[in-house]
Amino acid sequence: MVGVRSARAVMASLWLPAAVSSLLLTPGAAWAEQFVLFDVTFTFTKTDADNSRPSKSHYYVKGDAINPKRPRDWTSPVDYRNGTVHIRAEVLDRPEGGEPTQWSLCYIPNRGQGNGYGCTGIGPYSAKGVYEKDVSMKSFWQNDAIIWTEGIKQMDLVMKDQKGDHAHKRSDPEKFFPTRVRITMIQVSAGSKYDPTLVPNLPYDKPAAR
Repeated sequence: MVGVRSARAVMASLWLPAAVSSLLLTPGAAWAEQFVLFDVTFTFTKTDADNSRPSKSHYYVKGDAINPKRPRDWTSPVDYRNGTVHIRAEVLDRPEGGEPTQWSLCYIPNRGQGNGYGCTGIGPYSAKGVYEKDVSMKSFWQNDAIIWTEGIKQMDLVMKDQKGDHAHKRSDPEKFFPTRVRITMIQVSAGSKYDPTLVPNLPYDKPAAR
């Protein structure tokens, strides 16, 4: 599996403080939390895309690369199912030329229904840099195909072109490979707001001193 060593190095510093709680000062106060689902840095080549199994153009986040302290039940006692996910993609290296690229980020559950999994994503992007966004856990493709009380067993990261075709199928792979990315997903509970200061080893723009 490509990038396992770098993924492990990052994750080792994340798991212990991954869940951070703060009391919401609202009527019927509840606990608001966020946790790092995964934070992986990896290089992805055409060979990697052609040989990933069981599906091509996939990078699999599983085992000790996905937070072992993630909750089994995403609905209670903390409601992550109706919260948001903060996605941060840092494109560290990619071929010149600006060919738009995107990643589908797929939740693979311990137990699913219907299609059996659901995907959010980030992109398309055409240059190196940091790309971030917050996504409602109720808005992405097939989010209701996951039985959230049973938890998530792994994440599948799928490299695609602007049209959504898998990158390994392109006749011009030199426009996509090799690439090096750092992808981080932070789950934020319902009623709470993503706080980058709570994520270890993550650079962010600090407020100016007053």
